[in-house]
Amino acid sequence: MSLKGKLETQLEIKAPANKFYNFFKGQTYHVSKATPTNVQDIEVHEGDWESHGSVKLWKYTVEGKQETYKERVELDEANKTVSLVGLEGDVFKYFKSWKPVLKATPKADGSGSMANLTIEYEKLHDAIADPKAYMELLTSIVKDVDDHIMNPEA
Repeated sequence: MSLKGKLETQLEIKAPANKFYNFFKGQTYHVSKATPTNVQDIEVHEGDWESHGSVKLWKYTVEGKQETYKERVELDEANKTVSLVGLEGDVFKYFKSWKPVLKATPKADGSGSMANLTIEYEKLHDAIADPKAYMELLTSIVKDVDDHIMNPEA
């Protein structure tokens, strides 16, 4: 059994791909406002809010438990992709490596976008379950952020 894995899902969102990408690229300080039940805080530890290589600490809740996650952001402007490469945090109790990836693609009909969500990981051992709860968390965050982008005053 391979310890490396990848979970993927795709969501239809109302936000244009550019706005979605730019939100996760440089406005993550709004995530806790957009989805306070999922994400309580994000702090910059190195760099700034919008530069490739910046390091941020997320404080979030998954399955009723508060956790932290320190990541280094990798930006791919051409493909509208944001990768959150794991450095430390609670997920590393179970995983050797951890990388959520968010990508937005405009829909062909011009109405909104498709959000492709991926979590690439390597388990510490084969008794560890696939991180489905974390994909549910990421999906919930993206839905809330989409609503926030389309209606920031809500």
